[in-house]
Amino acid sequence: MRSLCAPTSSTATRLGTPKLWRHRLARAREDRGDAADRRGSPIDTALERRRYRGSGRTPDPDGLADADVVYTLPANPVNGDAIRGAKNLRMIATMGTGYDNIDVAAAKERGIPVTFAPGILDETTADGAFALLLATARRLGEAERFLRAGKYRGWTPFMFTGQDVHGATLGIVGMGRIGLAVARRAHGFAMQILYHDARRNPGAEKEVGAAYVESLDELLARSDFVSLHVPLLAETRHLMNADRFRKMKRTAILINTSRGPVVDEKALAQALKEGVIAGAGLDVYEREPAVEPALMELENAVLLPHIASASERTRTRMAVRAAENVRAFIDGKPLLDPVP
Repeated sequence: MRSLCAPTSSTATRLGTPKLWRHRLARAREDRGDAADRRGSPIDTALERRRYRGSGRTPDPDGLADADVVYTLPANPVNGDAIRGAKNLRMIATMGTGYDNIDVAAAKERGIPVTFAPGILDETTADGAFALLLATARRLGEAERFLRAGKYRGWTPFMFTGQDVHGATLGIVGMGRIGLAVARRAHGFAMQILYHDARRNPGAEKEVGAAYVESLDELLARSDFVSLHVPLLAETRHLMNADRFRKMKRTAILINTSRGPVVDEKALAQALKEGVIAGAGLDVYEREPAVEPALMELENAVLLPHIASASERTRTRMAVRAAENVRAFIDGKPLLDPVP
């Protein structure tokens, strides 16, 4: 296979010399303020560092059209038109645990395998989700901004009072690997754990005492905190909408570290503004990287730039795992993580 981006020696050694097309990784890291972006890191051995100019997130059609292998990032789309127009394309690899940014159906039409990196980020994402829950419940972002603005004049008894987490009721929507990992953390805080899913998880019920709730609306009505851990599917898009927010307690807090479009951001902003619910912590967004402007104005919304899985170890493992899938393909070996 030919090479589109002249690979570094380390890339050539690890991956051979396929024609690799990828998105603006170096630029994306710079935009995120990625302090872990260092030459010589394991990520650099898996990915060629090359800066791409331009403001859009759409793949470079000329680059993709000539590619044999696509190595993409979770935030960047590889749509059906791009796949159908890439006559030499033989494989697509993403370093994400999700793959809704890739038109898998279009790839399957052409017999092009797609790989992802499942299971690697579960515990780290659960750490991030629970940290977001704590930060939102205890109003940590508000309090820090208050102090940094020079407004702190000493202790008062009801300054930035938030909500207790220990002993509260947590409703988990989607009791998969990450949902269960969050439940384990909640169990350590003596929380009552409810969950709703398309199917029951007897293992979670036994391990952390989680109670299955067949109706999502019932779970929303009973929970002090609601944490979303569902994939983005047609039936989960805007799963949380204006009607669903009204089912929640007025003191409830919503946490989303799953997929942005699962939440109707405009409806959420209105619910927060009107006091329909007390707060929300978000790490993902409906039109990422754009954020609903009304949310940016609300102190009871804690907003993070998609970093729930952002430990250096986990992100490095994700990148290397994707590269190992590419290497397996090049070597004619079974793919490690094919998308079903």
